[in-house]
Amino acid sequence: MNDDTDSALQALDGIELRHLRGFAAVAEERSFTHAADRLRIGQPALTRTVRALENLVGARLLDRTTRRVELTDAGRRLHADLAPLLSRLAAALRSSTGPAILRLGFTSLLPAACTALIADFEAATGAGVRLVRRDSPLAGLETGESDIVVLHGEVPRDAGLRTTTLLHEPRVAAVSRALAAGSRTGGRTPGRAGQEHLTDARAVALRAVARRRVLDWAELAGLPLVVNTVTGSTGPELWPTGRQPQLTCTAGNADEWLEAVAAGHGVGVAPEPVTRRHTHPGIRYLRLKNAPAVPVHLALPTRDAHPLAERFFALGARIRPAADGR
Repeated sequence: MNDDTDSALQALDGIELRHLRGFAAVAEERSFTHAADRLRIGQPALTRTVRALENLVGARLLDRTTRRVELTDAGRRLHADLAPLLSRLAAALRSSTGPAILRLGFTSLLPAACTALIADFEAATGAGVRLVRRDSPLAGLETGESDIVVLHGEVPRDAGLRTTTLLHEPRVAAVSRALAAGSRTGGRTPGRAGQEHLTDARAVALRAVARRRVLDWAELAGLPLVVNTVTGSTGPELWPTGRQPQLTCTAGNADEWLEAVAAGHGVGVAPEPVTRRHTHPGIRYLRLKNAPAVPVHLALPTRDAHPLAERFFALGARIRPAADGR
């Protein structure tokens, strides 16, 4: 260690792990409220922690407004360097303080097939599995909170991941029950408030399909679409150019997606297990004909993957992809 490194470290003597964890949580959640919930601390305390870190490093790390939190350039650089370091520290502490644990990340759905896979892994290795749910595109893998993840839909080629396909799940459509009720009575329904931004033709088309039991995939091209842009597996790009649905509403997680569909903002499309895992009193699910299935992947980093993640991945790669069963 040279003198310059010594001086830099001495200047940062006041920085504690709680400062770094607090900043990392806000950087990943883009919200002090959600980050505080995740860390199980009060929001005022988290705000003071992040401000203390900014004072200690002598740079503004976050831009805060009443509506959002964004990283500054300095914040982005710090978070990019910090995330893998925190992950390695957590792994080192886990290995020295107790039984080996694999962190399996997922978003809103963990396929039933994973139950047997987890049991096989634990029997083969003697290690435990901790389930980590994160509302992020890579289910916590990008932030070091997960060692290996289950992802729905296509995985970006530039994500730096190795993947294997576990299974394929059929898609279903989701519509507002209030729209179906309005279709029967011809009157104004609670769902109409969510359609004020739609053209008359699309609003009429949406109400017309609300009472259907089955839709064809091609029919969705003429309907307004609600999309979970963070962890969802269905977007307009799945349809041919020029015959794509109108993206009328976006959501950042499964709960927002459900409420937007229930409010009548448009049709939602999701993997079929959603009908069993995410019921909602304001939503009807419709069978979709000719819809492409949703691929479900197991993914881990291309480089420096956790040894236990490699073992889990190898077991998953032996599974022959099939449609998900109950």
